[in-house]
Amino acid sequence: MAASRKSRSTDLLQAAAAACLDRHVASGARVVAGLSGGIDSVVLLHVVRALGRPLAAVHVHHGLSPEADHWAGFCQALCESWSIPLQVVRVDVERNSADGLEGAARRARHAVYAGVAADWILLGHHRGDRAETMLFNLLRGAGVRGAGAMPERSGRLLRPLLEVGRADIADYARAHELQWVDDHSNADTRYARNFLRHGILPLIQPRFPAVEQRLASAAARFAEAADLLDDLARLDLGGREPSFPLDIECLAALSEPRARNLLRYLLTRQGVGIPSEERLAEALRQCLAAAPDRHPALAFGRHVMRRKAGRIVLDPA
Repeated sequence: MAASRKSRSTDLLQAAAAACLDRHVASGARVVAGLSGGIDSVVLLHVVRALGRPLAAVHVHHGLSPEADHWAGFCQALCESWSIPLQVVRVDVERNSADGLEGAARRARHAVYAGVAADWILLGHHRGDRAETMLFNLLRGAGVRGAGAMPERSGRLLRPLLEVGRADIADYARAHELQWVDDHSNADTRYARNFLRHGILPLIQPRFPAVEQRLASAAARFAEAADLLDDLARLDLGGREPSFPLDIECLAALSEPRARNLLRYLLTRQGVGIPSEERLAEALRQCLAAAPDRHPALAFGRHVMRRKAGRIVLDPA
């Protein structure tokens, strides 16, 4: 039975990862895996290494936990034993961020990824992560792009295990006798995602056993719809550069839903977190309704959107 389970989990994860890499990664491309030391990233590293793909790893040292140095040391020892080059990068996480400690840590992590010399950054997200993120984004009021959580590819970020379930990850790790570290904050239900993972989804699953698969599948369809809305936004720009500043007249000529869609598209291109539909609608209303001598300003995370001289500009907060 154990041998059968090992064979099944190995075949499943290697097939999923190989298919994803074949779709996106050209031969000779430089690939770096994000390695936290947790079970998901350790399994990802093991799977890609077993496929014979050359790769390196990067560990982001957030410094938020007393165990942070231990986790970095674990990643160093693991990569040495597997002959995988590892870069450890320490970051300062904004403790009083408007979008919370989770959001600030994510920003710091992705800033590191943006500076890594690689063609592709591999992340260990799986189907359960996508389901949770979709539910989280819907509950906080995000639109279609937020509902299309965690696409397989986002820029040069790639998620080879996105079609694999949480239980399959655990089966693979046990079958191959892998070691990993546990971040105890992942069990703290004061954080919204942990509350959904440990408090809400387990309540739903007995009634709807395929909830993880169904939510992840819906997220994939929402992601497709979001791509089509991006195509529409590019058409509505009418040949203008897809960036700020943007002429007010461009938005004023569109219906309200299409104008919101265009603003959402431009904000996303600038790396601004996806705002709720209500906040986006209010930003559009203020920018279009303001008198010429008024300059409404709305904060979106670390950016401020303003109306100036008949144009909408986006400045750092």
